[in-house]
Amino acid sequence: MEKHSIQHGNQTIEFSVERKNVKNVNLNIKPDMTVEVTAHKQVPLSFIYDFVKEKSSFISKHVKKFETVQPFKQSEREYVSGEAFRYLGKQYRLRVQVADEKELVKYFRGFIYLYAKDPDNYKRKAKLMEDWYREKAFRTFQNSLDKHYPLLKKYGVERPSIDLRTMKARWGSALLDSNTILLNTELIKAPRHCIDYVVVHELIHFKYNDHSEGFYKMLYSLMPDWEKRKAILDEEVVRDL
Repeated sequence: MEKHSIQHGNQTIEFSVERKNVKNVNLNIKPDMTVEVTAHKQVPLSFIYDFVKEKSSFISKHVKKFETVQPFKQSEREYVSGEAFRYLGKQYRLRVQVADEKELVKYFRGFIYLYAKDPDNYKRKAKLMEDWYREKAFRTFQNSLDKHYPLLKKYGVERPSIDLRTMKARWGSALLDSNTILLNTELIKAPRHCIDYVVVHELIHFKYNDHSEGFYKMLYSLMPDWEKRKAILDEEVVRDL
């Protein structure tokens, strides 16, 4: 990708340009605050510069939103009773209790309960919560894959496996060589319909390994409201991480 920048008032906006076989000039602001522009190779660079200048206020507004969540805020957690944790699009209060036997985390009647033998052991509580989120994420993502894979199977797409990783800048990635969908563990904090969007998005990449016109035609066909789901992810969920 080509790296470029423009001046917007006292602010410098840096962005990358990727040349693709697309009809329109497209702008994408990622949660890590990087700005990407995709355009056909025949679109003059001067036109792209003017396009970014026109969008400068929009870019500044959304970059400021993402600034408040860079980096992810897991390190600021205290893991004490009353602290709020997001799970499947909703906020739940944590209740820390002494474990009589097995240490575990469970969701029950609107609360997340963390049972630890030593409630003052920060690292242990953090590990218990991390393991719980990961277990819930893997199960939820698998269920979403089970639900939506048949939509792509008829196009000759082989069923991929699911792998998890905590990532700053991506919700998911299609790893074609290993036939794997890599999903961000943080996605378990999003509503189910947003999780479904990411899974479908990555599934389509096994048919179209780009963001071409064909990719978006299929995405609109399979999930007409995908833009609303993506907006919730990029604006509401990222803000609360």
